[in-house]
Amino acid sequence: MTKAIMIQGAGSNVGKSMLVAGIARAFANRGLSVAPFKPQNMSNNAAVTIDGGEIGRAQALQALAARREAHTDMNPVLLKPETDTGAQVIVQGKRWDTMRARDYAKAKPKLMSAVLESFNRLCSTADLIVVEGAGSPAEVNLRAGDIANMGFAEAARVPVVLTGDIDRGGVIAQVVGTQTILPPNDAAHIKAFCINKFRGDVSLFDDGLTAITAHTGWPSLGVIPWFAEAWKLPAEDVMDIASRRGGAYKIAVPRLARIANFDDLDPLVAEPNVSVEIIEQGRPLPGDADLVLIPGSKATIADLAFFRAQGWDVDLHAHIRRGGRVLGICGGYQMLGTQISDPLGIEGAATTVQGLGFLDVQTQMSPQKRLARTSATYLPTGDAVEGYEIHLGQTSGPDCTHAWLSIDGRAEGAASANGQIMGCYLHGLFGSDAFRACFLGQSVSSDLNYAADVDAVLDRLAAHMEQHMDLDLLLELAGPVGA
Repeated sequence: MTKAIMIQGAGSNVGKSMLVAGIARAFANRGLSVAPFKPQNMSNNAAVTIDGGEIGRAQALQALAARREAHTDMNPVLLKPETDTGAQVIVQGKRWDTMRARDYAKAKPKLMSAVLESFNRLCSTADLIVVEGAGSPAEVNLRAGDIANMGFAEAARVPVVLTGDIDRGGVIAQVVGTQTILPPNDAAHIKAFCINKFRGDVSLFDDGLTAITAHTGWPSLGVIPWFAEAWKLPAEDVMDIASRRGGAYKIAVPRLARIANFDDLDPLVAEPNVSVEIIEQGRPLPGDADLVLIPGSKATIADLAFFRAQGWDVDLHAHIRRGGRVLGICGGYQMLGTQISDPLGIEGAATTVQGLGFLDVQTQMSPQKRLARTSATYLPTGDAVEGYEIHLGQTSGPDCTHAWLSIDGRAEGAASANGQIMGCYLHGLFGSDAFRACFLGQSVSSDLNYAADVDAVLDRLAAHMEQHMDLDLLLELAGPVGA
């Protein structure tokens, strides 16, 4: 009999994604078949699944934690922001529409059937489904038509654990206040609570646990201390991207306004001999960078204008003149070319704009999105590279004759004649250890096995959960699906 439990938060960024990953790995280590599920996610950091669709990167990490392949049923609705008020809506892995926030609010009820269909299908494959909410159920202004929190819990009849974040302060008010503001029927779905991100002696919060239980009647599943190795796991949210000081080799990464698929940075951040510096708007690209990496973008043309508005185009020209290397991935690759054409208005108004002009290639946007998990060959060395493609548009031009990757015999990428400036559509390529070592050079080589390191961190996260969270009680509280 399949059981399910839902982790909701008393606020955004309380660590729900990390808790679900740790719970999934802990129960997988106990011998259960586990699957993660998030009804609705909002992220431009997507992963390509085994069934050829896309889901939030956090659910792909949770699938890895559960030791199973990522599937579109794990995140049936994914919102990918394109502007401050609009987003591309992905349903069961495929583009459904592009909508403004107000229009999406009206459309949400139509998506519940797809959410439940994916959930029920996933339930048929596992002993335990660990569900992640979105934001907070206390946002009662969003309750009508909700598919992400209590709306889903009610429709699927899944018990809820409420998580508070003590690191930001006021956690007793977070948890008790959530119960106070929820309608009684919604509050009744919550069966227990836990406190996350504690620093110091957890026994100092014993009276806090007693106070929360006295006010709510909910049992505590525990106080989970801050997990110091969380930074080693792929980041989900753009707000989680941070500079990390390592060795002397410096990689500068401009934070684009619509940065997407920034998991390309994770293996580089993990390299002990590499420093990754995220360049915020208003700051120049550093003059001492060895490599400028221009990441992917959900809105390439808008982010190209943003890039220029920061003066980064001038800084990049100076970087190249000093002999620095440049790599553009996906949207960053498109920006490096001479021209981007969007005749159908895929990204907004139909337009053609001048690119940065550092690669002699041109891109034309088209409505067909390429989604593929990809095996490639790094042509200079013959090393195997694993990654994925997720992009709109086709790029061609003279510098494509200097392709540096091969995918099933198809040339991929472009480079300047001297190899100083490079671009490609393949995300995730730095996760391949041999390629990463060759690309960065012997001066920064290490013995890092990135995939194995991530897996080992997930095991340590699971042990952390076993030590500090009452997983036996959590499993007891999990409800049978459909009960």
